[in-house]
Amino acid sequence: MPEQSRTTEPAPFTADDFALRQQRAARAALDAGLAGLLLTPGPDLLYLTGYAPVAITERITMLVIPSDGEPAMIVPKLERPDAENAPGASTFQLVDWTDGSDPYEATAKLLDATGRYAVSDSAWAMHLLGLQDQLATSSYVAMTTALPMLRAIKDSDEVERLAAAGAAADQTYGEILKVRFAGRSETDVAADLAALLRQFGHSQVDFTVVGSGPNGANPHHEIGDRIIENGDMVVLDFGGLKHGYGSDTTRTVHVGEPSEEEREVHDVVRQAQQAGFDAVQPGIECQEIDRVARAVITEAGYGDYFIHRTGHGIGLTTHEPPYMVEGETRLIQPGMCFSIEPGIYLPGRFGVRIEDIVTVTEDGGRRLNQTPHEMAIVE
Repeated sequence: MPEQSRTTEPAPFTADDFALRQQRAARAALDAGLAGLLLTPGPDLLYLTGYAPVAITERITMLVIPSDGEPAMIVPKLERPDAENAPGASTFQLVDWTDGSDPYEATAKLLDATGRYAVSDSAWAMHLLGLQDQLATSSYVAMTTALPMLRAIKDSDEVERLAAAGAAADQTYGEILKVRFAGRSETDVAADLAALLRQFGHSQVDFTVVGSGPNGANPHHEIGDRIIENGDMVVLDFGGLKHGYGSDTTRTVHVGEPSEEEREVHDVVRQAQQAGFDAVQPGIECQEIDRVARAVITEAGYGDYFIHRTGHGIGLTTHEPPYMVEGETRLIQPGMCFSIEPGIYLPGRFGVRIEDIVTVTEDGGRRLNQTPHEMAIVE
């Protein structure tokens, strides 16, 4: 078995880090004309406080960050000790409520009765409706609608966590090329991928796509019992969390010698991925990455078979803003991290996708995945 990853554990984020994030969030809310932000358990709450409840239940937990005022978080009384131990606990007032009392009445006291708030996408409808019953003149908008860039610009510590996750995914790919594919099921290879991700330091495995032969023509193919055969193209897309931040990479391999057509399609995707990377510059629109990569595939005659956006942001979650897609006119900025993953999918035959995570620097892009893009031949 390969050696365990020996990357140094990064220093934990501090209360000062969380305080700065909350201050930036409050300013963003003010600039957007909002009364504040309402954060429920999920990536937004984790980003702003370091707090992740042991269990997400029907009991409301909510951080209130007013655009002008001090943050406060309401929690069930039985979970107060956990909240007090959160890394960012000193950055907000803690308010608890007990079973048998009305949690929405208690939460409403922390809000402006006529305010308009951005709410975490992960908020439960029952909690939002409970607040609306208490504050009939308040209004709410989804976080990704009001403040989609809240977590998009990563600081150097976040980028290095993403880089460590990417390096672990690269190590995983290097090892998976050594296993036998022919005669084994997609499920078997996926299990190998998951074990290797953990071997190289991932605390959580989120997905292991193994799309063999015709299954590779489905970009989000669910692994199954299909036996991989000699002559199959195989799409490998895998990732998870290391040090709390995500990995996500795709390479397409071939079992035995590929045909000329398979080589051609793979090379078109490789060129499209490279063109997308070469286009990364601060100040251009996100949609330009999609346009540049898509143009390569379209000019090669496969435009109808590239059926998804070119990329998505990544951080605490695998998919988050910004998105590299037509119509996204937000400007790319240093510190953004996103995938570039063009693909060609020929129904009933095979698919090809190549994906790297890229971070934006002051003068271009930096790949967080370093494994070769050339088609690997496996047994």
